[in-house]
Amino acid sequence: MNAYKSYLSGVRVSPRKARLVVDLVRGKQVQDALDLLKFTHKKAAPVVAKMINSAIANAKDVAVVDVDRLFVSRVFVNEGPVMKRFLPRAQGRATPIRKRTSHITVELQEF
Repeated sequence: MNAYKSYLSGVRVSPRKARLVVDLVRGKQVQDALDLLKFTHKKAAPVVAKMINSAIANAKDVAVVDVDRLFVSRVFVNEGPVMKRFLPRAQGRATPIRKRTSHITVELQEF
């Protein structure tokens, strides 16, 4: 059973927030997952939808696959590099700001 993958690194969304979106589509059929992401109001939703479309394109490129039989078998988010910035505060102090990034992996399989 082949798995068709799509991987995106350095997405400028925190992993905690991206995992909320990823958990919605895990185990669903591809078309159901794309429909669900279309109406999800999160920053990571269009990114994950684009990655599912990329994995579908990879599946079509590698083998003759029926798109209606594909489902999201594995999808996960890992933490990427953190950009460290500082925000000026009162009396000469500074507050650290951590701008987090994510690595997102989508894997499709046929059932």
